[in-house]
Amino acid sequence: MSPNNRAALAERVAKAAEAALAAQSYASPIDVLLGVGWLDPNALKRWRLGQVDRLERVVQANLAKVSEAMKLFRAWADAKGLKPSLTAYVARTPDRRKLVFSVGGDPGIERLYATHWVSPALSEKKREKLEERASRPPELVAVMALKGDWKCHRCQGSGAFLVMETPGPMCMACAGLGDLTFLPSGDAALTRRAKA
Repeated sequence: MSPNNRAALAERVAKAAEAALAAQSYASPIDVLLGVGWLDPNALKRWRLGQVDRLERVVQANLAKVSEAMKLFRAWADAKGLKPSLTAYVARTPDRRKLVFSVGGDPGIERLYATHWVSPALSEKKREKLEERASRPPELVAVMALKGDWKCHRCQGSGAFLVMETPGPMCMACAGLGDLTFLPSGDAALTRRAKA
């Protein structure tokens, strides 16, 4: 990469990271990829839903450019005195599998992608709260079936509620949510049955 191109990329990376830091008191590699325009929000959503096996497969830049951007991001974070915080990324799927960032799955690269850089201005308590919230698994979404003739792609069963997976709809039992029951109220909700 030429010095001019590297300087332009450094500026784009810093701008994306600054915006994320101002908005949420931390910046992450995903924030940078979104901010420089190499990661489409819809592609990110598909990855979080477990529909894409590796985040790098949907990044719209070659791996050499991505690697350079990540080096520039870490240098920016270091110069700002930000504190590294390893964050758990899990899929919004019933199995809660760990999301994979890199094509090769190298543990060192995975760790770099999963590191958020947190503002040193936050108190220890606020930083712990932020880290806990960032690592919390995403909520699973069960939806009410619009038609009664749907079939679970795993067991061919059916039901009033379903969870969507890449291959198709899945019944609550196959999703590991068979112990939920619908309680109609002002805010209709699914809740776990009380154990006898």
